[in-house]
Amino acid sequence: MPNTKEQFDKVISLCREVFEKKLADYGPSWRIMRPSSVTDQLYIKANRIRSLEIKGTSLIDEGIRPEFIAIVNYGVVGLIQLALGFADTTDITRERALELYDQYITETKELMYAKNHDYDEAWRGMRVSSYTDLILMKIYRTKQIENHDGKTLVSEGVDANYKDMINYALFGLIKLEFGEE
Repeated sequence: MPNTKEQFDKVISLCREVFEKKLADYGPSWRIMRPSSVTDQLYIKANRIRSLEIKGTSLIDEGIRPEFIAIVNYGVVGLIQLALGFADTTDITRERALELYDQYITETKELMYAKNHDYDEAWRGMRVSSYTDLILMKIYRTKQIENHDGKTLVSEGVDANYKDMINYALFGLIKLEFGEE
């Protein structure tokens, strides 16, 4: 029986490492992005995964794995942007960006643990391509909510959708990293 917490920690560590390296390269330049732009960036990444899954080949020497990592990291960026609002400059330090990353990835992981308890790890029986489709669906839902100025009648908000996208991407990474079908 796989150890879900260990597997989650492993793939989160991979994502955080990429996030930290990009911070070293670019700083928190993403602070200027409005949440709707983050959602569009998530769309680009998820759409590329779907395209690669359908075509079965890539003309760029990057596969599905880096795109799932990007979805995790842009999802966290989205949560940060929702909480802080967007800025006109890179107004936080790299250290603060990492603190916020850790805060929001921990919240998201705790949500997954709660859902995982209730759903009894049903995600393990799903295909990676289903995670891609669910992420895309969550993106379309998020765009609709954004088009309604964040107002919903009965649905969860943008933050909940970002967290779900992050967790679906983490599920995909677990399957890719640990070879589960």
